[in-house]
Amino acid sequence: MKLASYFRSTAAYRVRIALNLKQIDHSLVPIHLLRNGGEHKQPNYQSQNPEGLVPALFIEDRVLSQSLAILEYLDETHPTPPLLPGDPLDRAYVRGLALSICCDIHPLNNLRVLQYLSGDLNASDEQKNAWYQHWIATGFSALETRLANHDSTGEFCFGDTPSMADLCLVPQVYNANRFNCPLDDYPIIQRINARCLQEPSFTLAAPENQVDAE
Repeated sequence: MKLASYFRSTAAYRVRIALNLKQIDHSLVPIHLLRNGGEHKQPNYQSQNPEGLVPALFIEDRVLSQSLAILEYLDETHPTPPLLPGDPLDRAYVRGLALSICCDIHPLNNLRVLQYLSGDLNASDEQKNAWYQHWIATGFSALETRLANHDSTGEFCFGDTPSMADLCLVPQVYNANRFNCPLDDYPIIQRINARCLQEPSFTLAAPENQVDAE
């Protein structure tokens, strides 16, 4: 099993945590998103992964794309420890937390969007950062409220063991810090993030600990 990854990729970060958490034997294939115009745009990579994104999980002659689909696959094939709770309503709740990050926050702030803002639209660095911070604040405000109002919130987003929601939250907090987003209004998010980073599966997956880190 091989994972195409870029050390700063939020989506790849999620999958790296899952692979570590489930202790799945794998190797990393670094795909640099900036070098030489972006290695993810090279014909060889796009022939295997037409979306030209990371992560991509290579399993024998199959290639899986999209981090949440990969997380679901890993959870179904390696069920211990589980990323989703057993109760259907609880599973839907945890999926909802994960999707609020992966669908409502991350797509608006990923690399190709930021490159389009600064390139095609000639946005200044100040405007680009304001864009980033706006969508972090919008998404984190809703997430903080949801976590505050749900009785299942514990050491982690759901109870006292990591779930899919935590795997999505930590990379997004990492990026929020990179872009100097104010986080004082989100004490629960900050607390959960700090708790996650006490776990080896999270710290080993951190960008600064990757073979392609710069």
